[in-house]
Amino acid sequence: MSDVGRAIETVWKLESTRLIAAIARVTRDIGVAEELAQDALVAALERWPEEGIPENPAPWLMTVAKRRAIDNLRRGQMLQHKHAEIARELQGQQQRLGDAMDRALDQVIDDDVLRLIFTACHPVLTVEGRVALTLRLIGGLSTAEIARAFLAPEKTIGQRIFRAKKTLSEAQVSFETPRGEDLHGRVQSVLSVIYLIFNEGHTATTGDEWMRASLCEEALRLGRLLAQLLPGESEVHALLALMEFNESRTAARRGSNGEAVLLPDQDRSLWDATRIQRGMAALELAQTLGGGAKPYALQAAIAACHMRARTSAETDWPRIVLLYDTLAQTAPSPVVSLNRAVAVGMAQGPDAGLDALNAAAALSGHHLFHSVRADLLKKLGRFAEACEETRRAIALTQNLRERELLAERLKHMQESAPPT
Repeated sequence: MSDVGRAIETVWKLESTRLIAAIARVTRDIGVAEELAQDALVAALERWPEEGIPENPAPWLMTVAKRRAIDNLRRGQMLQHKHAEIARELQGQQQRLGDAMDRALDQVIDDDVLRLIFTACHPVLTVEGRVALTLRLIGGLSTAEIARAFLAPEKTIGQRIFRAKKTLSEAQVSFETPRGEDLHGRVQSVLSVIYLIFNEGHTATTGDEWMRASLCEEALRLGRLLAQLLPGESEVHALLALMEFNESRTAARRGSNGEAVLLPDQDRSLWDATRIQRGMAALELAQTLGGGAKPYALQAAIAACHMRARTSAETDWPRIVLLYDTLAQTAPSPVVSLNRAVAVGMAQGPDAGLDALNAAAALSGHHLFHSVRADLLKKLGRFAEACEETRRAIALTQNLRERELLAERLKHMQESAPPT
């Protein structure tokens, strides 16, 4: 790729969200806004190689998109379908409305991006649709990049994005930021989408790699953006803290050959101290805002316990159990029960851990349930049962690195088992 090509790619990555958000505020249609923004990108691809990169490329793109939006409005193509009343006015006062559009599109403020995030994560969409649309519109990822990240065919992702935009248009979803109780409910939806993206990057569901770093980076970028846009929402800061903590362990989570390294075996000197400090600051802010007992804050507090421990042996497992107890009451789920069982097993012994694992029986079709059960059985010296559980976990995982890790543990258990 040429220098100009890389420059265009960088500018697009940085500015596409604001560009689409600003145009969508006026057109009230995300699909149309994205098309107009991409028209501006095409213009840059055509002109910058010949004319050179403008001194201020972002305003250049905004100006081009603005002109395309005005031209489109003047032709009445959008207004015939979306803004009939404005179209009638436009026919008589084109110049005045054009000037008004010009001014409106110049007012690119953060509220536009916030509206775009809430629209992309609207409950009317499927979770898969929200994730794809968020990565496309807010993350600026191409369809091919999203497809690669989720190991899905590009055609599938393209159809998913198309359906999401069509659903929003047909449902006539308002391009606005919800208020009051509606805001609280919708914030949770937005946060869950961002955390879903992060988790898929942190531990890939399928494929040959243990992690997908680009997804983690994108989720963190979205989290930081949301924290700037909603500084008073405690759970936004809590999720950011949780992601910072988890991301801080990236360098220690993979061995020299890309193999998975679990928390107890990680070299803690490789943990990123800067990210940990950011996480602590974000968690403190979430607690100061009164959200210390909310789900993401509790999960971040659990992660903070691991961050503070200089060695695995120094981990404050009793406190982690208490935090999971509160989390199980606040936001009960089989995953919370599974993680609590691990903590109980460490704090109170493997027998107690096995008892606690019963609460996570809904996950018996997931490899992590059998992996945890195998570890607890091994600690009790029940090697044959532990080996059988590990074989079940291997059969259920779809990630190569996890399969390798489990196979290694199975081999070690078989070698350590006393002769029968």
